[in-house]
Amino acid sequence: MAEVEIGLIVDFFARPVVAAIELTGEIKVGDKIHIKGHTTDMEVIVDSMQIHNQSVPAAKAGDAIGIKVSDKVRHGDKVYKIVD
Repeated sequence: MAEVEIGLIVDFFARPVVAAIELTGEIKVGDKIHIKGHTTDMEVIVDSMQIHNQSVPAAKAGDAIGIKVSDKVRHGDKVYKIVD
């Protein structure tokens, strides 16, 4: 499977466990992403995402989104979309 870089983690909120991502590519609900950093390495299926607290089905480069994640992520971690 190939990976395409689509963004960068810019913030993390512990409650709820949400990552803020600044996008450089496109993403939609249902996509599988890989978040990778010095101490981060996780795959997440995007169940939902929000822009300014509004649920959206898709987002594009330049958007800042929030998604739920399974564990802590860190500022500067890279976000990749897994493509077949």
